[in-house]
Formats: sequence, structure tokens, C-alpha cells
Amino acid sequence: MRARSTRLAGLVLAAGLGITSLAACGGNSNGSTSGSSGGAAAGGKKIALLLPESKTTRYETFDRPLFEAAVKASCADCQVIYSNADQDASKQQQQAEAALTQGANVLVLDPVDGKAAASVVASAKSSGVPVVAYDRFIDGADYYVSFDNETVGKLQAQTLVDLVKKSGKTSGDLVMINGSPTDPNAADFKKGAHSVIDGSGFKVAAEYDTPDWSPDKAQQWMEGQISAVKGSLVGVYAANDGTAGGAIAALKGGGVNPLPPVTGQDSELAAIQRILTGDQAMTIYKPIKPEAEAAAKAALALAAKETPEKSGDFKGIAATILDPIAVTKDKIKDTVVKDGIYKTADICSGSAASACAAAGIS
Repeated sequence: MRARSTRLAGLVLAAGLGITSLAACGGNSNGSTSGSSGGAAAGGKKIALLLPESKTTRYETFDRPLFEAAVKASCADCQVIYSNADQDASKQQQQAEAALTQGANVLVLDPVDGKAAASVVASAKSSGVPVVAYDRFIDGADYYVSFDNETVGKLQAQTLVDLVKKSGKTSGDLVMINGSPTDPNAADFKKGAHSVIDGSGFKVAAEYDTPDWSPDKAQQWMEGQISAVKGSLVGVYAANDGTAGGAIAALKGGGVNPLPPVTGQDSELAAIQRILTGDQAMTIYKPIKPEAEAAAKAALALAAKETPEKSGDFKGIAATILDPIAVTKDKIKDTVVKDGIYKTADICSGSAASACAAAGIS
């Protein structure tokens, strides 16, 4: 949910496959293999990619195909053993054990629950299998690839505060819809956001940690706050685009007009369209291609019992830490459009069509 300046040169996948065609292989939560069919027999390594959920669209649409393409580009006879835990920590542990049974040489793990994932790391290490913590930190992992998560929260909060002040308001209520309490990144987003908001002059009237990053739960909670804050609400901190969508639906349903600025993260297509039409103020763009490629590179090195390159250390673990980018309406063209994250025709469909033209996107 959940959710690290590096730029994408373009999101064109290996072997001429586009995002759309690769995304079609997503959604299998029971585990599957990819790579050349003779990979293991030819001496290739087995790499397990264990992703946490599919409510956040990035994992199946971007992370999985980009990681698989990066592995294939560097090791044609390697296999990727893929599983999605559907936000179930117990299921993810079972998937990790299954991958180890299948002979995985390394686990690339984006945990549902960062603390619970420690048992997965321990099990892997008892089998001599290293673990790459992907996107979310895990104590005891051998390598960590992610974005600067406190900076994500700071960028979200600073953009929110600046927009509220730009509208002429110097006081008023904010509400904070944070991420899942089991996601270690969510705590970093929250910490970064508070470091800005707490000294901004605006009051946090209510705050919520959203179970499972659920947009529905975010919407239900926001609906319950409207009567108390409707007259004084000046902004909504939402930790990602899913919770932002839930908050916006609640605000509209509660008759809040005009909408206050609402933050987000992950640059989901629906969020980009909401930013263009004015319903959402901003999102965080985290270029996933370099993240997936860095994870694949580290995994291949570890599988070969080599030391992966690093950009630094995080909590004592070798790491690659990437920079997030704040995206408002004026930045869409130079980020997600320029990098080919979505087709312009998809962004500029429906109610966003006229807004695209006004933003110079065609």
C-alpha cells in the first residue's frame, strides 16, 4: 500500500513487450514461474518474488513485470517464482516456504507485515537462502531496495501545507489518513508528514491508520469525521492514492464543496486523472523501473553468492535508496507522461479529456 532524483528513461519492457501485455500475466496469487522453461535445467538460478497485495495497482501492473523483465534481461535461463499474498501475512509465509521447497536461491520479499516477515527471513537463512527486502524494510534481510520513505511523507505534507497557505488560509483543521499499521513504510510516511504538519500552524483534528491500506475503510472513516470537521477542514493528508480516492468519495458524499486539497502516493492512473480534474491535489511518483531493476540485480548477485552493489546502508543493511518525486498538475507532463507510465489516451479519457488539454497533455 502501500508507500522512495532518479528518473525513468521510459517504461518500455524487455523483448519489445509493453506494460499492457505484461500486466495481463498478473493476478495469480497462488504462485507461478516465469523465465525460460529450461532455466533450472540449464543451471540458471531460481528467484522468488513475493509481493504483498493487489489492491494497490502498482504491484501487478508495474513491479512484477518490470522485475521479471530485468531478471530475464540479465539471466535468460533464470526462473522467477512469483506469488502475491493478497494482504495475508500467513499466506505470504506459506508462499515463502513453498518457494524454498521449490529450490529458490534467493527471496525478494515485499512483506505484508514487516515484523511477521522476520520469521520468513529466519526460515530462509536456516536454508542458506538470502533475502532482499523489496520496497518495505525487514530486519535481518541481506539487502534493501526502496525509496526514502520519510521524504515521501515530507513531500506530501509540505505540498499540502503550501497549497492550503496559497489559498489564503493560515489556520484550520487537517485530517490524516495514514497507511497500514503493519506496513513499516507507513510509519516512515507518517513520521515525515508529522515533521512538517506539526509546525505548520494547522491542527490535526483526527488521524487514522488504515488497515490493509483499504480505500473502503479510509472512506468509511472519513465519512465519520465530516460532521465534526466540515466547517473547519482545510486539507486531507492521505498516505496513498487508494486512501485518497476513499477520502474524496466521502467528502463528495458528505457535501463538502469545494474539496480541500488531498494528497496521495503511487501515481495511480485514477489519481492522475483526479489531479487533472482538481479532485486530488498531488501524488508521489516513485519510478518503479529502477527499483525493480535494482532488486533484480541484487537478487542475481546474492543468488550467485556475490556481493551486490549498494548506494549506502539502511539500519545496518546494504541498500539502494531512491528518491521520490512530488507530482502536482503542472508536473504530470514531465513525469508519468514523459516516462511513458500510462498512454496519453488512457489518461485523457472521460472527464479528464478537457483537463488534459488545459494542462498541455495530448
